[in-house]
Amino acid sequence: THAIRSKAGRFELAEGGTIFLDEIGEMDIALQVKILRALQEREIERVGGTGAKKVDVRIVAATNRNLEQEVAAGRFREDLYYRLNVIPLHLPPLRDRGQDVLLLCEYFLQRFCERRRRQSLTLSPNARKVLSAYPWPGNVRELENFMERLSILCDNQIVQVEDLPDKILNAVGE
Repeated sequence: THAIRSKAGRFELAEGGTIFLDEIGEMDIALQVKILRALQEREIERVGGTGAKKVDVRIVAATNRNLEQEVAAGRFREDLYYRLNVIPLHLPPLRDRGQDVLLLCEYFLQRFCERRRRQSLTLSPNARKVLSAYPWPGNVRELENFMERLSILCDNQIVQVEDLPDKILNAVGE
């Protein structure tokens, strides 16, 4: 690695707390081995370090993949899957969560308007219907980015259907 000095990594920095491993299903097998060792042995080795260091961290991992299928296909280590699968939580996609979409729209709009020091935006009844009907394939990230875009580009205080992009309107239809 050509490391000239030892530096604390994420596991060491999270000592006594929680580390979030986002999209763990995308992780390369070689890195999965290292994560598994850290979880099993509760120790890590710093890059450029000379020995193991004990760590006490709680792991929260997320993925949009079905890890059982990934294990069966040989793309995810079975032993790591069972080490992580202590308390599994399934969060359904946004399209299956009904009124959550509108609650999140309002939350993100308020947050982004406050950040930009602009008066809060509200959604017209028709815009609410369209946003509720859109399937949000990018889930909450797509929704959040879209609300930020509205907070920047919407000229009026009430978001109308005309303010929504063609992508959303075409997906929803009539």
